Amino acid sequence: MNTHTDYQIIKDTAGKPAFVVIPYGSWVKQTNITAGLIPNEVAGAVIEDDFTPFRAWREYFGLTQAEVAKRADMTQAALSQIESGAHKARKATREKLARAMGIMAEQLK
Repeated sequence: MNTHTDYQIIKDTAGKPAFVVIPYGSWVKQTNITAGLIPNEVAGAVIEDDFTPFRAWREYFGLTQAEVAKRADMTQAALSQIESGAHKARKATREKLARAMGIMAEQLK
């Protein structure tokens, strides 16, 4: 009987199971490893559109500058300067902005 499975077993040369391939969503659910990853859309915005990581993440989440600034307890003008690259964010500011967007500060480097 052929039953559908959400995984694939890859065997070694001796025919013994060596690897299991599962859908990415299943892997995330099972391992809860999403922290620290950067979505392609964010990386593309930084590389192709020359966005700062701050702006790329904010737009990825569909947030306005005002929303993120309020969550981070800072002014929208200050966030605008950071996003434009006119002002470099200090470590503490980077950490506040990361918390405001629900990501890790390292993802904003």
